[in-house]
Amino acid sequence: MKPINNHEIQFCSLEPCHFERVLALGNHVHGDNYLNEEGLEKLFTQSFQNNVNASFVSLKGDKIIGFRLTIAANNWQPDEWCTPLQWNTPAEQVCYFKCNTVDSNYRGAGIGSKLLSLSIQKAQEQGASAGLAHIWLASPGNSAFRYFSKCGGKLIKRHPGKWQSSCFEDGYICPICNESCECVAAEMLLNF
Repeated sequence: MKPINNHEIQFCSLEPCHFERVLALGNHVHGDNYLNEEGLEKLFTQSFQNNVNASFVSLKGDKIIGFRLTIAANNWQPDEWCTPLQWNTPAEQVCYFKCNTVDSNYRGAGIGSKLLSLSIQKAQEQGASAGLAHIWLASPGNSAFRYFSKCGGKLIKRHPGKWQSSCFEDGYICPICNESCECVAAEMLLNF
């Protein structure tokens, strides 16, 4: 990878004009059908609270090289993959970090950390005091877990098969398991 000139990288709030490029990068990195247009539109709407958007993209020129999708606190419901009694934070003050994605040619340059920092700032403006994520433990070199831990995320619980229903319902194809994802998700909480 050639050195990245950080002056060439721009960060801005996610907007509908970014959707096509976000879908392409997300499905390239996370597997086919990880994101779809309808789901991304819903995530975009859920990113807002009090007219503040907590989701961001990073661009180099017109190319999306990273994005962070964040659902505002109160715009999502904990499900069977969540253990709110172990959060020590009221659920209504917890935003949800859906995903942080960086093009493999730009990883290691602080883009993911900057996207997280921007989302945290906006989530706090929305009233959140923590963020929950389900971290993909099968990421290459377990980099997702290491990254989120380094940022302050604490492991709450491991959830085998978290994305399996997405395979059956949405046609998700895991880049590790293919059509029947057995990957383990680490439920992690990051207090602000």
